[in-house]
Amino acid sequence: MSSAPRIAIDIGGTFTDAVLQVGASRYTAKVLTTTRNPAEGFMQGISQLLSKSGVSPNDVALITHGTTLATNALIERRGANTALIATEGHRDSLEIGYENRFDQYNFDADRNPPLVPRSRRWTVTERIDCRGDVLTPLDKNSVERLIAPLKEAKIQSVAVGLLHAYANPTHEQRIRDILKTHLPDLSICLSSEVCPEIREYERQSTTCANAYVQPLMASYLIEVRERLAHEGFRCACLLMTSGGHQVTIDTAAAFPVRLVESGPAG
Repeated sequence: MSSAPRIAIDIGGTFTDAVLQVGASRYTAKVLTTTRNPAEGFMQGISQLLSKSGVSPNDVALITHGTTLATNALIERRGANTALIATEGHRDSLEIGYENRFDQYNFDADRNPPLVPRSRRWTVTERIDCRGDVLTPLDKNSVERLIAPLKEAKIQSVAVGLLHAYANPTHEQRIRDILKTHLPDLSICLSSEVCPEIREYERQSTTCANAYVQPLMASYLIEVRERLAHEGFRCACLLMTSGGHQVTIDTAAAFPVRLVESGPAG
């Protein structure tokens, strides 16, 4: 067993739990989750561990972090004001899905509304086939026409989910470049990066979820990194994902949907 101090910390909806392992010794801390600013509870838990163990921040070799913040934001609908940009004619793929019902014998069952309502879903003129060949070049004007409605709707985050972008991401990348020129502070998530797989419903819904929580999670994770550095930590802080592996803060901030349901995996 490595004797280098390692910290594991998990933020839940009510409590933040932290453990410090130093060789065969183990120290624990439990603090209330500071909902308004989760980074505060994160640092309180770590501070208690260091106080109990006498370990210096500079001696810590690794911090592993799990959190339900992204999951809770999705469940409680506390994410960013999000828009979806899709291929012309496919504005409603996100809502249609496969037309399946989760309770097939309940004729009064309601489907949960999508994270992005129809009023915040727009389309652009373009088309790429399943081999990645361009059938209709991206119309730059159709993208630029979205600038005004995005501003008017006070959109904070945009999911771009075009047909067959997994085979050729150039149109999505071009849309990001155009939007960033006019709206530099806008958070933009591309389906070709978030979920580069076939079937537009899965790709769009995953990208919308990522865009929905991205501003919240990026802000939190950047604050955590800055506060750790300020306290003298020099080690990596890795985030637990739903797949059971760990990613850097930069990766987690860009793709926070990977953190959803990471608790059971951890």
